[in-house]
Order: sequence, then C-alpha cells, then structure tokens
Amino acid sequence: MELDWPLTLLFIMFAVAMLAGWVDTLAGGGGLIALPALLLAGVPPVSALATNKSQGVVGTLTSTLTMYFKGHLRGRHLIPLVIASAIGSAIGTWLVQRVNTDWLAWVIPVLLVAVAVYYWLSPNLGEMEADARMTERAWGRTWVPAVGFYDGFFGPGTGSFFAASGVAFRGQTLLNATIRAKLLNFTSNVVSLALFTAGGQVVWTIGFAMMAGQIVGAYVGSHTMLAGGARIIRPVVIVMCVLMSISQVLQQIGWLSFG
Repeated sequence: MELDWPLTLLFIMFAVAMLAGWVDTLAGGGGLIALPALLLAGVPPVSALATNKSQGVVGTLTSTLTMYFKGHLRGRHLIPLVIASAIGSAIGTWLVQRVNTDWLAWVIPVLLVAVAVYYWLSPNLGEMEADARMTERAWGRTWVPAVGFYDGFFGPGTGSFFAASGVAFRGQTLLNATIRAKLLNFTSNVVSLALFTAGGQVVWTIGFAMMAGQIVGAYVGSHTMLAGGARIIRPVVIVMCVLMSISQVLQQIGWLSFG
C-alpha cells in the first residue's frame, strides 16, 4: 500500500520512531507510541500494524545486536524460546489479516492505560531476582508463544509483556528480563513483517522513514538501559502510555488529527 505522503509527515514519523526506539529498548513499549501515531497519520489499521512491524524490526535488531556485543543474549538455551515466539507470531499475523480490525482504534487506549497502571502499582517490580514460578521449558511453551501471538495479531507493548512475564514467572530482574525480551521481540517482529509483506500491507514510504528513526533511538536506548538500568524503565513506560492514550482518544472523538 502506497500513497503520497508529505515530507513534513515523514519527518514527524522519523522523530516518532526515534522516540519509540528509545522507549522500546528501555521498556519494550515502543509500539505503544508508533502504532497510535500511524493511526493518527491516517494509515488504515492493518497497514498501520504492518508498517509498525517494519520499523519495529530495525529497532529490535539494533538493540538485540547491541546487547549481544555487550556480552548478553548468548547460549543455545535461547533457541527453543526463539522458535516458540516465531510460531506464535506467525499464527497471530495470519489471523489478523482475516478479521475486522476497526475495534483496534478503541482497544489501544485501554491497553495503554492498563500497562501504565500495572507499572505504577508495581514500584519494586523486578528489582531483585526471585524464585521462579515456572520452569524455562514451561514458560517457553506457554507465555512465549502467547506473547508472540499477541505481537503478530496486535503488537503494541509486546516487549513489555515478554519482560513482565519473565519477571513474574521466571523470577528475573526487570533489567535482565528486558534484555531477553529484545531477542524474542525481534523474532516475532521478523516473522510478522514477512507475512504482512507477503500480503502487501506495509506502507514502505513511511516505514523507511521510521526505520531510520528506530536505528538512532534503539542505539541510544541500549546504552541508556545499560547505564541506568531498571530505574529508568518504569517512569518512561508510565508517562508515554498515558500521553499516547490521551492522544488516541482525542483523535477518535475528532479533537486531534494529522493534516
């Protein structure tokens, strides 16, 4: 899908993706910024999901590689988790292209508020390692493909959900869970993007502008996360979720729009 998009809008989407890449690397919620912005710009829902994947792939790849070269995300034990994420994402992407998606415009604000409230009410989330409630194998067979499915079907906040499940069920610190979420989110993004591309849903003009922004934001975010750790993640997620929820509601009632 391609239309004529003004240069000013492309620059705005570049800036949005740069912020989304920074936030996504820190807290895994970059899609909560990018997807509403795409909808505000007038991109149809399914194409917005597809284009969000195109820029999300670049951001998660950048942060994943940064983490790898910093000594993280290594070991064969990650392979089953990657496969589980890929399978879930493929199923979700296949399904979303075959159902009505008009309801997404109203689901997004609710999801944003829910994520913000969760982090607000969990001030000590993942500060220290805890006893695991599930084995790695059980977690990889349940929560990982489930979140992967969510990413393929919808997407915003996937990294946050991967990280939160790692903290809640594997007893990881928020920082370590967020680092592992980079790889799983990259996997689900790649699979989903491939299927969306095959369906002709990606708006590549906007996608390329956002890819460039994601590279900058993800690179800066990776170094910010390693320098500041979990203390930065919570406030960033809360503030951005609330702001984007308000923006989306205003757009739906006709008080805010992109020209």
